[in-house]
Amino acid sequence: MELYIKYQESYSRSQLLLRTFLGFFYIILPHGIMLMLLGFVGFFYTIIGVFSVLFTGVYPENMFNFQVGLQRWSLRVNARMLNLVDGTPPFGKDAEDELVNLEVPYPGQQSQKDALLKFFLGPFMAIPHVFVLWFKSILASIYYLLSFWVILFTGHYPPGWHKYVVEMMRYSLRVNLYFSFLNDQYPPFSGKTDEELGLNQ
Repeated sequence: MELYIKYQESYSRSQLLLRTFLGFFYIILPHGIMLMLLGFVGFFYTIIGVFSVLFTGVYPENMFNFQVGLQRWSLRVNARMLNLVDGTPPFGKDAEDELVNLEVPYPGQQSQKDALLKFFLGPFMAIPHVFVLWFKSILASIYYLLSFWVILFTGHYPPGWHKYVVEMMRYSLRVNLYFSFLNDQYPPFSGKTDEELGLNQ
């Protein structure tokens, strides 16, 4: 899984203010309504996908692509609202975005043993990740609040803060993909890239 959110050398103060005060109306509302409606379809696909993995070891590929498309769209919206990138998020689950992108390879055959473990013990298995993500999200929220003022006065997003927030999002997404039965690779307690973690080797 690869999540890419571009770090910009400079950020627009006018776009920052526009997003902060009017972003609800031109970003969250239209995108949120469509994501919510498609989310109902995604919910039923999740149910079908879970039982498909349990009985056959395979998540239907068209449903998998649909779910990844929703994740990709949601990430584009979140990246703007967290001020990680400028611009307006492209509309649609299949839209292209040069600033934010997510690639999740189709896993094909998955471990049914792992699927059974997740099905019956998933909430308990998720506890340590939820615990770590909760603490990481506190610091990410602080960076989000402080970054508004830094961008407003300097036009720059501190690169270390940007990297931290992106890594938290990547970590959270890995956990979500695993417990949604979209892959059977237990997520590491890290938001580093697959390459940095050696997961592509």
